[in-house]
Amino acid sequence: MKVIVYDTKPYDRLYLDAENEKHGFDIKYMESKLTPDTAKLASGYDVVCAFVNDDIGAAAIDALSSAGVKAVAMRCAGYNNVDMRYAYDKLRIVRVPKYSPYAVAEHAMALLLTLNRRTHRAAFRTREANFSLNGLLGFDLYGKTVGIIGTGLIGRVFADICRGFGMRLLAYDLYPAVDAGLEYVTLDALLQASDVISLHCPLTPDTRHMINAGSIEKMKHGVILINTSRGALVDTPALVQGLKTGQIGGAGLDVYEEEAEFFFEDLSDQVIQDDQLMRLLSFNNVIVTSHQAFFTHEALKKIAEVTFDNICQIRDDAFLSNEICYRCDKNPETCPKAKGKNCF
Repeated sequence: MKVIVYDTKPYDRLYLDAENEKHGFDIKYMESKLTPDTAKLASGYDVVCAFVNDDIGAAAIDALSSAGVKAVAMRCAGYNNVDMRYAYDKLRIVRVPKYSPYAVAEHAMALLLTLNRRTHRAAFRTREANFSLNGLLGFDLYGKTVGIIGTGLIGRVFADICRGFGMRLLAYDLYPAVDAGLEYVTLDALLQASDVISLHCPLTPDTRHMINAGSIEKMKHGVILINTSRGALVDTPALVQGLKTGQIGGAGLDVYEEEAEFFFEDLSDQVIQDDQLMRLLSFNNVIVTSHQAFFTHEALKKIAEVTFDNICQIRDDAFLSNEICYRCDKNPETCPKAKGKNCF
């Protein structure tokens, strides 16, 4: 079994190599992202291992299929960068549906705490012997209302963390979690009542730009927005305008709509050619982290473990427990997976 891994960083190799000691697959690591051009380098490989910002559109799928690739193993939970409809019956797509909900939820809380108490600004000040408290005023989280959009595993863990701070919890999800102990309300009610809003939902055609000029207008003045899910959940120009007017009092962003060109790379010696990103970075009440919410030892270990489990199932022509296709959520009753069969 030959595997080619795209968009590889040193920490990826560390965990993937450790897990591969159990399997002995022939692995080639690529620093470059998967694109229609680099897909040609997969010729002779059985499985492509891809990441969150790789381009797995129609052109790349055609190139991979022509190269003889059998499957794409996503080493992440999200797959909005895959043209699922076009991939159907051409390439099997498997993913890591869960690795560490604690990692992402804890990072979301870290962003909230840092924004609220200005600890990042305080740390920079004291390094320069500036011990003034001016401009560092925060508020108690206790008793405040947090609106959680998306209550999968990560959203529910974040809810538990907020509950520990004594916050009131409101939740919105098209598919409410049974027995989650959450107060589900309409999206409009959540937007209007929340002091903090945290996004924990997948990116779909229905959720793209769900945070836009209209939804921001419905929010409490000075609301704090946290996004550790997908950048395109937020309409960036609308967010910038909300920050300028003070309607949004702060934003903690681990993701960005156009992040693929920038995140995970060291561009410190370059001029960033993205005006929206640079505008966000200019606000002192905005924190942008580089899609690092998942980045813990436990999460990387689990990602490597599940990725190789998926590849073993592909090798053995077995039931692919983590396979996905564009028809998976259409009708669960007729979905082949419900009968222990693969998508196609």
